[in-house]
Amino acid sequence: MSLLLDSFWRAAAYCLRPRVIVLSLLPLALVIGLTVGLGYLFWDAALDQVRLVLDSSTFVNNGWAWLDSMGLGRIKTVLAPLIIIFTVTPVIVVVSLLVVALLMTPVLVQLVALRRFPELQERNGASFLHSLAWSLGSTALALVALVISIPLWFVPPLVLVLPPLIWGWLTYRVMAFDALATHASADERHTILGRHRSQLMGMGVLAGYLGAAPSLVWASGAFFPPWFVFLAPLAIWIYTLVFAFSSLWFAHYCLAALQVLRREQSAAELDATASLPEPSNLISLGQP
Repeated sequence: MSLLLDSFWRAAAYCLRPRVIVLSLLPLALVIGLTVGLGYLFWDAALDQVRLVLDSSTFVNNGWAWLDSMGLGRIKTVLAPLIIIFTVTPVIVVVSLLVVALLMTPVLVQLVALRRFPELQERNGASFLHSLAWSLGSTALALVALVISIPLWFVPPLVLVLPPLIWGWLTYRVMAFDALATHASADERHTILGRHRSQLMGMGVLAGYLGAAPSLVWASGAFFPPWFVFLAPLAIWIYTLVFAFSSLWFAHYCLAALQVLRREQSAAELDATASLPEPSNLISLGQP
């Protein structure tokens, strides 16, 4: 637990460094470009399609009539944009995570290693292609899980549990692997991921809940359309900064765990060496 909290506060402090803030803006430019491009190409068509589906539903039309009787008919104008926003938000989160993992995580891990663990030897247990394949495979599995779980989001308690759990699992898979890719050997990485699996999964789930919080900023753009052009980039930047924090948290935790593991291995090797008979004793034992 001390390692978990120590890594948390160190990661939070590192987020205030100008270098980290600047790095968090670089993936933002890419994600904003992707979001604006997709919105320009598909927003009107998606909005028309969602409204068509809603208008053709007898259940929804009965709901409109009830809302009109309650004086809440204005909700009808914002429901379709909200559905699109809440559908696209998980995809934006996943894309942000992948961008941060590919562009920022190696730089942030190197920053933590140089400042806090300069004596930690690099054993290069995973190549860039291995890390890319791991991230893409994990992201694909998370997207499949998100799509499959969408019907369950309409159950009030589950919508607050399932998306953060899926994002947390993805964060744990990607961030922990990338934090150890350069410095740990394959065996060391497997040992640490096995020994600290529950803690790393908990870190990922908490990061998933933190990543879900900016959805409020993103969704508020539907209620304040003139501010949407400002609120959407702000929400995406917050997503990116949250993932940068997660990357730093995993880097501090995993590199500290790697340092402890190597000290244990060194101590075990020294004990094994000390328990061996001295050469002079071996010679004497071999004499008649």
